[in-house]
Amino acid sequence: MLAHNNSLISGPVSVAVHSFDRLTPMPIEPPPLVGRNAAVLTISDRCFAGTQADLSGPTLSALLLRAGAEVTLTKTVPDEQDLIAAALREAGAFSDLVLTTGGTGLAQRDVTPEATLAVCDRLVPGLAELIRQDGAQRTPFAALGRGVCGVCGDTLVLNLPGNPAGAESSLRAVLPLLPHALDLLAGKTDH
Repeated sequence: MLAHNNSLISGPVSVAVHSFDRLTPMPIEPPPLVGRNAAVLTISDRCFAGTQADLSGPTLSALLLRAGAEVTLTKTVPDEQDLIAAALREAGAFSDLVLTTGGTGLAQRDVTPEATLAVCDRLVPGLAELIRQDGAQRTPFAALGRGVCGVCGDTLVLNLPGNPAGAESSLRAVLPLLPHALDLLAGKTDH
């Protein structure tokens, strides 16, 4: 028996079910990177040559878009230190945030960290440590990653792993810190 409007109802009861599938959930707060410009550079000889599909770059771009950033540049660059450095400078000229994916391992042609060090004015080692710490929860090989994070002018540059799952997990690990870091780089130091 069900009580309805102070009266007792016995027998079968029909319940109306409403479909809310078409409703878009309202965000509780704005996404963390609203109003920020970002660039994603995939560093890979094979992706550049077209012999391997780039999965990491699009994964990072999609995550940045969901976080509210405007992705203003996506580019694939071969594992050549001078070309990577040039791409970092190009992207940094109009981006608040530049993500690289790939070229951070121990192979002879993995030179993304060297190119990043060549263009950055200051390092942000805590972010690189957090990225490796996050990766170590998934694979012991994360300790072999040499990615660095730094500041080029007023742009934050993050080296992420080339593996799509590793790149996404790494970005998710540091994403909560990025709004504050980007605010500081933009001169917003009142906190």
